[in-house]
Amino acid sequence: MRIGLVLRELHRAENDLAMELLQVSERHRVDHETHHIARDLATWSRRHVREIAEMARQYGEDLDPEPEHESTIARTVRDKTSELLGREGPTELLMLRDLRGIYTKASGVSVDWEMLAQAAQGIRHSDLLALASRCHAETLRQVRWANARIKESSTQILVS
Repeated sequence: MRIGLVLRELHRAENDLAMELLQVSERHRVDHETHHIARDLATWSRRHVREIAEMARQYGEDLDPEPEHESTIARTVRDKTSELLGREGPTELLMLRDLRGIYTKASGVSVDWEMLAQAAQGIRHSDLLALASRCHAETLRQVRWANARIKESSTQILVS
């Protein structure tokens, strides 16, 4: 059975997504909507990391239940950069790139949750299926948020 491998990959991918959301939140802290919503969405991924680690024990995987943390130096540099650049110029293009990155990562996590849900159905593991269903729904909301922000921002940023 290879479910432990999927859980390990999902753990890594959710950690990456959480870090990406936190970094985008800090890079664009002058855009209050992006800053606050990205932080909220990161909280979901961080919770997913904990829940995956707990479930993975049943499949012989020893995963760290604590999500990765960003270094203080990196956060300080990003804070100052965000303050200096504000909302205009290269930061606007950076916003699109960042949203695209979130969309891409969250889409990959979504596929992993879907594979895990299919496997859980196949082995009739109701707890695993419940975890995959609940977390997948939140991941789909992360995807939709990034997609909506891309649609909302693209024309103005790329045409102006």
